[in-house]
Amino acid sequence: MERMNADLRRARDLVTGASRITALTGAGISTDSGIPDFRGPNGLWTRDPEAEKLSNLQDYLASGDVRRRAWQARLGHPAWEARPNPAHDAFVALQRGGTLTAIVTQNIDELHQRAGSAPETVIELHGTMFHTECLGCGDRRDMSEALDRVRAGTDDPPCAVCGGILKSATISFGQALDAAVLDRARVAAISCDVLVAAGTSLTVHPAAGLVDIAVGTGASVIICNASPTPYDDVADVVLREPLAEVLPQLT
Repeated sequence: MERMNADLRRARDLVTGASRITALTGAGISTDSGIPDFRGPNGLWTRDPEAEKLSNLQDYLASGDVRRRAWQARLGHPAWEARPNPAHDAFVALQRGGTLTAIVTQNIDELHQRAGSAPETVIELHGTMFHTECLGCGDRRDMSEALDRVRAGTDDPPCAVCGGILKSATISFGQALDAAVLDRARVAAISCDVLVAAGTSLTVHPAAGLVDIAVGTGASVIICNASPTPYDDVADVVLREPLAEVLPQLT
């Protein structure tokens, strides 16, 4: 407990002394909002390894069954009813205080925006589940349109423009990140003096590589995650407390 208190004080000092903070967030920040993570002890893919296929572009393109399962998963996704938790609110407070300049998130649930973070400062590395995108013509629409078609009985709704394969506007495994979005994330990592990585396992690249970029430019790194990450050794502070408890104490 005494060590944790010292680490928390050190993290708070880094945050309060910073002029430009970048947050890097992953699935762990949304678990207290009722959205399960993927690789944790109770993660979606831990409990059902087959579910990972729904996020693999090759499997999605090749199998109508995978697409039908994916649409049912989207229909019942907890994000539609989820609400931001105190961890999201903590970043809103830092932003309103003028020091948090960017939130780079691996999440697709838009909870940062719904908490009150300025949308233009939220960099969605892996896209958003609130829109669809055609893999053929690129047509982009509100997700609700496609889900209405699923509810009406179309189990694998095609693109309304070209009839191509439709999916959520998210980045699947095997799918390239948007170059412009990635550039914005890199700039956010280069320009910060403190990087706060919260709720991310830091095992998926290029997101995890943003820590290397920040360290390379002299930034301090605070890692808040329930389990060890490959970057714990380079972090100035590592906090293991629940995010909804520890992040509000940094503001």
